[in-house]
Amino acid sequence: MSTPQLIEPPVRPEFERMPPAPAADARRHDATIPLAKRVLDDAWLRKTLIALVLIALWECAARMVDNDLLLPTFSATCVAFVQVVVSGELIEKTAISLSVLLRGYLLGAALAFVLTSLAVSTRIGRDILSMLTAMFNPLPSIALLPLALLWFGLGTGSLLFVLVHSVLWPLALNTYAGFQAVPSTLRMTGRNYGLTGLRHVVLILVPAALPSILAGLRVGWAFAWRTLIAAELVFGASSGRGGLGWYIFQNRNELYTDRVFAGLAAVIVIGLAVEHLVFDTIERVTVRRWGVQS
Repeated sequence: MSTPQLIEPPVRPEFERMPPAPAADARRHDATIPLAKRVLDDAWLRKTLIALVLIALWECAARMVDNDLLLPTFSATCVAFVQVVVSGELIEKTAISLSVLLRGYLLGAALAFVLTSLAVSTRIGRDILSMLTAMFNPLPSIALLPLALLWFGLGTGSLLFVLVHSVLWPLALNTYAGFQAVPSTLRMTGRNYGLTGLRHVVLILVPAALPSILAGLRVGWAFAWRTLIAAELVFGASSGRGGLGWYIFQNRNELYTDRVFAGLAAVIVIGLAVEHLVFDTIERVTVRRWGVQS
């Protein structure tokens, strides 16, 4: 009796299959779709077109007014911007403002982390955070400037005081909301590994709540930047040195309207740069890369 021979299954030829292109890329390279529609699928091009339209409206309005004292043209503003950048005056004022802003921002973020850590760890901490945010979050930071001037005088201390107030409460609220949204299974996993107190917050809650924390940091940055410029417009010069807001105020008094617009343009450019180059980059390399947020 012969032994049965084993029949091996046929071997399929290997091949490589490329994943389908995203919808936006496919539309961009689809020759059947009109060129204008493919171009408008790109977000950066759409934003650039919007910016160009706004610039054109600005230029037309300035030429209709025909008074550089009231509304300089976009070209005149660009010339003034380049002049003050080349002279180093605008860069110096911007560096002064950013130096104060960074100190106040970091101090406010540190206090927000302490408050939210206490709130998720103890009941009394939760009550303190709830009471303080209900009292001070609706209060505009610039409204505290008169008190800051009385307590700290004309100097950096007053600016730091209002900056901490502008950063602390929105960041604390967003961080605490993110901590509260962490799944209970993840919390129990941390406790099973023996993580308690600050280690539980840093190793479990902070990574899980990172999208909310980044949202709070964005809001805190926007509030702090606006508050700093507004406070510097009020006094802003200590020891003969003023920041970007004080530069705008001085040129307004001297009727250099094109330089005023150049200072405002610097405020906008810095805000956009921090928003897209700093926060978008952090979000891309953390929450999007880790799959925490789509």
